[in-house]
This record gives sequence, C-alpha cells and structure tokens, in this order.
Amino acid sequence: MSATGIGTGARQRAVITGIGVVAPTGIGARRHWESVLAGKSGLGRITRFDPAGYPVKVAGEVPGFDARGEVPGRLVPQTDRFTHFALAAARAALDDASADPVAFPEYEMAVVTASSSGGTEFGQQEMERLYRKGPSWVGAYQSIAWFYAATTGQVSIRHGMRGPCGVLCCEQAGGLDALGQARRLLDTGSRLVLSGGTDASLCPYGLVAQLSSGGLSTVDDPARAYLPFDPSAQGHVPGEGGAFLVVERAGSAAARGARPYGEVLGYAAGFDPVEGSGRAAVLAAVVRRALADASMTPDRVDVVFADAAGAPAADHAEARALTEVFGAGAVPVTAPKSLTGRLYAGGAALDVATALLALSSGVVPHTVGPRPRRHGPAAEIDLVLDQPRSSGPRTALVLARGHGGFTSALLLGAGDRTL
Repeated sequence: MSATGIGTGARQRAVITGIGVVAPTGIGARRHWESVLAGKSGLGRITRFDPAGYPVKVAGEVPGFDARGEVPGRLVPQTDRFTHFALAAARAALDDASADPVAFPEYEMAVVTASSSGGTEFGQQEMERLYRKGPSWVGAYQSIAWFYAATTGQVSIRHGMRGPCGVLCCEQAGGLDALGQARRLLDTGSRLVLSGGTDASLCPYGLVAQLSSGGLSTVDDPARAYLPFDPSAQGHVPGEGGAFLVVERAGSAAARGARPYGEVLGYAAGFDPVEGSGRAAVLAAVVRRALADASMTPDRVDVVFADAAGAPAADHAEARALTEVFGAGAVPVTAPKSLTGRLYAGGAALDVATALLALSSGVVPHTVGPRPRRHGPAAEIDLVLDQPRSSGPRTALVLARGHGGFTSALLLGAGDRTL
C-alpha cells in the first residue's frame, strides 16, 4: 500500500454509467444534448432579479426548474438553489445508471462534489433579514444551506451513501478535480461514486461577488456577450446549473449489466502563476501530465473541450498551450459552454457530460458565437464552428481553469452506450 492509501497493484478502471444534467440548455441529458447539437442558446437577460442597476445583465438561467417537483418537500426551505440542482442531477444520474443505492453496501458508495460560492442566494436572503429585522429573523438553516459542502452532505444523506464524502473548492476547475478524486476513491475501496458540481449564484450578492474577478462580460446582447476565442471577446457570461455523474469500477458496472458512456483515462491538475508569467506553459504541462497518466500520446486525442475563458489574453494562452502540445490546428477544439455561460463549480462537470455524449454519439459539437477570423485565438486552433462534425471521436480532453489559478485536465475514452 502506498503512502496515499492507494494499492500498489493496477489501478481500477473508472467508467461513467449515469449522467444527470440541470443546465440553461435544458433539464436532463437528452434535452441538453439536443440543444447543444442545434446550437440553441440558454443565454438571455437575467430574470431572477432586476439587473437594471448592474453592469452585467445577461446570464444562463436554468429554464422551468421547480424545486418542489425535484427535491423532498422538507428540504426545499432548508437548502439553497445550488443544492436543489444537485439533488435533482444526482437522482437523474442514478436513474440513468439504473443504480439503486439500496443494492450497494452503504460504505462502498461515496460522494464528491465541486463547490464555488456555496448557497449564495440563501445567504443573501438571511443577511437581508438580519439587517432589516434583526437576529431573531435569521433561520436556523443559514449555516447549513450556505456551507460549500451542503450539497455533498444532502446527496449522501438522501441516498444513504456513507462511504468517503468530500468537496473541492476550485471554482471552474472543481468539476474535473472532483472526478479525479472519484477515480482515486475507486482505488481505495469504493464501488460507486456520485460526482459532479452545480452552482446558483444569480442573485445580487452573487453577481457583485463575481464582478470582482474582472472577467464578466458587460455586453447586453446575449448573442454577442460571450465569444470565446474571438478577438472581440470581452469576458464571460455567468450561468447556473451543472451536472452529476455516476462513476463506478468497470468490473462492478459490468457485473450488474451497466453499459458505460465512457471511461476516465487520465487526469492531472496544476496551479497557474499570476497572469503574464506563464499560464500557457502551466496548462501545457498539465495536459502533458494527464496524457502521461493515461499512457497516451497527443495524436490519440480526437477533440478538446476548451476552458474558453472568453477573454483574449486567457484564450490566447489556452490556444498557445494546445498548439504547443498538439501542433497548430492538429485537433478539433470546441466550447459548447458558449450556450450556457460559465457555470463555475458546475461548468467542468457539464463539459464532461457533454464530452461523453459527444463520444457516444460520434459527433463533435460546434461553438456558437465566435466568427471565423484570420487573427486572434481562433486562428491558432481548429475551432469547430457553424455546425457539428460527424468525425466519430473516441477520446476527448476536457480542460478547466478556475479563478485564482486552478488548472485541470481530464481525458475520457468512449464507452459502448448511446443516449
């Protein structure tokens, strides 16, 4: 046994057998995938509050989500919207995997999630009560609902999952880091791990906090507000939602007749230095380590799902990193998140879900918004535009960079299941 607790024998193969999606492009994996293929955007003017007094007025909101139909009634007033999303996505992922938690030993099921801001909207409401009415008006669930680990706890309690549970706070990169940890848990005794992330920061408190990053787009036209790899890009659009995935040992999944969408082949994480001091080099190094972890060469990667920050300097750095590892225009690159906005803790998990659906369908989805240019970041890479490509991808690389420097890469291989 190694110092990390992982056995010295062969690593357990980690397969993904279930997908649950709650996103601006739709609720459910099928609806989300149909929107992605059709290039149907989920971006629009913010409706959850009046954005008139704020510089950012466009966001990706989850349409038609009713917590009362998705979450046990007693939990609705006790938990935040980001936990409502997680409970719905986790349940959908288990159903999609035909995995009944009752059939698994409770200590062999684990939960690992990504979190960014925690229960922002719930926290805002309670702070408003505190300042306007006094301490006696603050609810008893404030400390629980706001807590960044609230989702992990509620999901594990609801499904009786009493194995290792954790949360990673790595902003946009967190979804990949959570899946990296899920794979690690399979090597230490877990049979099934619910993993992913959701976010719901579309409230005045959450938006003001996001403005401090300086990365948000202030363009009011939803069609032009988020243009990753376009030289006219002015930042990203915020969004809410995310995805959950059922990750299992390949042998355990096969024994119960579950067919996987795909397999986690490799994973690596790193940390960016301050802007201007080598971000492209750090991302390239992380990609190379993920490839080494998967025992793969760059030519075996069929598509890259980009981080796509939507800021020219960050997009140039990502394009340079991809060119350094793969060669100029050597691999198709796509960013379906231009349809949803950046979902923070939910963003990378949703990208993984989309990548798995792309592999299972044999299609590379296109990037909506950017226009072909002879200069700018898009000129450095083979950015898939205009329409999906039916190129039959078998491997996908998903990249994610979080505010503050988090950088992660996850390699996926195709399974034998289609949606």
